[in-house]
Amino acid sequence: MSRRAIERGHRQIGTLGSGNHYLEVQVVRREGIHDAALARAFGVGEPEQVVVMFHCGSRGFGTRVATDYLQSFPATHADQWGLEVIDRELACAPFSRKRASLLRGDVLRGEHVLREPPGDPAPRARGLRRRVRAQRRALGIRTVYDVAHNTAAARTHRSGRDAREVLVHRKGATRALPPGHPELPAAYRDVGQPVIIGGSMETGSYLLAGTAGGEAAFFSTAHGSGRTMSRVKARRRESGRDVVARMAQRGILVRAASLRGIAEEAGFAYKDVDEVAAATEVAGLSRRVVHLIPVGNVKG
Repeated sequence: MSRRAIERGHRQIGTLGSGNHYLEVQVVRREGIHDAALARAFGVGEPEQVVVMFHCGSRGFGTRVATDYLQSFPATHADQWGLEVIDRELACAPFSRKRASLLRGDVLRGEHVLREPPGDPAPRARGLRRRVRAQRRALGIRTVYDVAHNTAAARTHRSGRDAREVLVHRKGATRALPPGHPELPAAYRDVGQPVIIGGSMETGSYLLAGTAGGEAAFFSTAHGSGRTMSRVKARRRESGRDVVARMAQRGILVRAASLRGIAEEAGFAYKDVDEVAAATEVAGLSRRVVHLIPVGNVKG
């Protein structure tokens, strides 16, 4: 992907969709701790502990990448590979083909576009990192985990005695590696990968852990609670001003670029995060560790 394309992605990220990026200040409540041992291993096991969660999406940039490749992939492959695609958004190509390989590369670059400042990144990035590290040390902040969702990665998948290389494409999902997995950092090798499932700004989010039961799903689990209605419908149902007032009554503060953006992200516009987290546990994809309760939100 060219520098021009990356800069275009930055512009789109900055102008499309207020609900796509947020910072959430959360607290750990005693009743929200589902697994005390794992919570301590992740460093979030103390009641009333403050946790800060960042979520950065790329609605504009990601859409641009997907649209470009959907237009270049044929909508049906019945003649070439014996496949019939019933929806153009399911268009695909063999991993060995050049175009599919290029798509994988652009998806990987898309994972990093939000971390790379536009223009010449080196001086700005170095200065920003120095300031962030200094502030983290002063405040005693440590990172629990930093993970991407909506990714594509080549992996060796085993089924019984057989092993084959596959392209694991996670859309609306995130990685959830189990205890003992060789790709885990040493700090989490014995307990499994921390998994973040974001909820709404009214209901909070969950920290979970990957499990061995997720092998059939390529060690993947949900990355968020998911919407129950469109942003347009949410705005019609309740004004941003009313959402702010209701949240304030519950002790949750919210700041955003516009009241319209707040209305789009109201709690009723999302699925019940408690049910989503519980469902991933029942399915064996991940296990609940801590429910994080919101006290403040900044919507981008």
